[in-house]
Amino acid sequence: MIEDCGQRGDNMADRRQLYVEMRAQDLDSIRLSTYRTACKLRFVQKKCNLHLVDIWNVIEAFRENGLNTMDLNSELAVARLEVVLSTLFFQLNKRMPTTHQINVEQSVGLLLNFLLAAYDPEGHGKVSVFVVKMALASICGGKILDKLRYIFSQISDSAGVMVHSQFDQFLREVLKLPMAVFEGPSFGYTEQAARACFTQQERKKVSLNTFLDTLMSDPPPQCLVWLPLMHRLANVENVFHPVECSYCHTESMMGFRYRCQQCHNYQLCQDCFWRGHASGSHSNQHQMKEYTSWKSPAKKLTHVLSKSLSCASSREPLHPMFPNMPEKPLNLAHVVLLESSNHQDEEHSLIARYAARLAADAAVRYTQRVPIDLPYSLDANKQQRQLIAELESKNREILQEIQRLRLQHEEASQPPPDRGQQNPTLLAELRLLRQRKDELEQRMSTLQESRRELMVQLEQLMMLLKTQGPGSPRSSPSHTISRPIPTPIHSDSAGTTPTHTPQDSLMGVGGDVQEAFAQGPRRNLRNDLL
Repeated sequence: MIEDCGQRGDNMADRRQLYVEMRAQDLDSIRLSTYRTACKLRFVQKKCNLHLVDIWNVIEAFRENGLNTMDLNSELAVARLEVVLSTLFFQLNKRMPTTHQINVEQSVGLLLNFLLAAYDPEGHGKVSVFVVKMALASICGGKILDKLRYIFSQISDSAGVMVHSQFDQFLREVLKLPMAVFEGPSFGYTEQAARACFTQQERKKVSLNTFLDTLMSDPPPQCLVWLPLMHRLANVENVFHPVECSYCHTESMMGFRYRCQQCHNYQLCQDCFWRGHASGSHSNQHQMKEYTSWKSPAKKLTHVLSKSLSCASSREPLHPMFPNMPEKPLNLAHVVLLESSNHQDEEHSLIARYAARLAADAAVRYTQRVPIDLPYSLDANKQQRQLIAELESKNREILQEIQRLRLQHEEASQPPPDRGQQNPTLLAELRLLRQRKDELEQRMSTLQESRRELMVQLEQLMMLLKTQGPGSPRSSPSHTISRPIPTPIHSDSAGTTPTHTPQDSLMGVGGDVQEAFAQGPRRNLRNDLL
């Protein structure tokens, strides 16, 4: 009994610490209840390090502690809830770098006490599984679309249709979060809250897309207007506006920026607007426009021009469309779980056994499909791949040589400086430069011809790989090459290019190689290669 009283006293002290620090932020001076509630819950989220955890990490913690198989109405003891939160933050530390590790014990204590203050104010020591899932899914970090999809999966039936009683229960529990930060008068639960979220036509059959359309609309339902605003606060916390506040005269703004629609060039930072500060002829009754980013005048003009010239609407949908029927879960009935003292070794051995079983099944199917001379085919494919790699390396060297010769050619093509008179020495140097230019052009032509030959060889080898791949039957001996293809010999003379053009010189060559032979005389590829 004494130990329980001491633990309860520690919990009350941690709970008071969280509220004292929140009160020190002067958030109660924000005159708009929606922004005030969102700022308070954002403070709790960051103080408990929940902004570093998304819904997928929360789902993984539920799975590791078996909450995914428990009934939503079953209750968890405080000790079991503490284990779930510990799993959540220990896994977070594993993902974080060593320089950004969090204090797991402190985060667990703060979050546990906040949840108990919201959902167990009488001190019964138990909360339901549904409460834990809805609360953590609502105040964790990540994308609001993913969070709403998970929440809908918990309040819908197997046909993908929302159960209205479950949605009413969701509102009842999630609206206890604003009440926990003393915003109950503005966002407390009422009996009409669920009916006010959807129209009479929508209430007949609410699918996932209808649910997302409603909760992500602008404006969202009045009782949940603070939820998307909390995500917008997280998105604009580090947005910089190089504009001076017209009231506090801060030279730059962070977060939201507000511009008066009546006063010329009157702009306020979020702190001044939230607290109702005004100066000059500006009044709090004037309509203000909220900005979440900064655009320079040039970007604004470009945006206006592109919008005016666009034929189609540039407005993106609020969310992607999802199928009406939910996806069927994976059938893992054939997976046999092991029981051992080391849970991590259990998972590793289970993964290894399952992978070995899949590999064995794949090997059986592959053996039934591939002929018995598979080793010979694999060796041939390996040799062909090595030859392709060598040809590609040689091709890169030729391209580098061509680039070097092109630069030399450009340097040689530069006219000598005009010094007002010509002398025999300069004329002789000019003739040498022209001769060197001709030699470089011949050398470049030779290298380009060698490159074309390599491309033809590469194309034929790729065709052989396609016809002799592991998944297809081995081609007939008449279509295979039994000897290696010789590497083309580079010649410095420019008169060795044959001029005959047979009809089948480009048969079987891909489009890229045909483009390489589009200019100049074509060569007899068959005779050259053989």
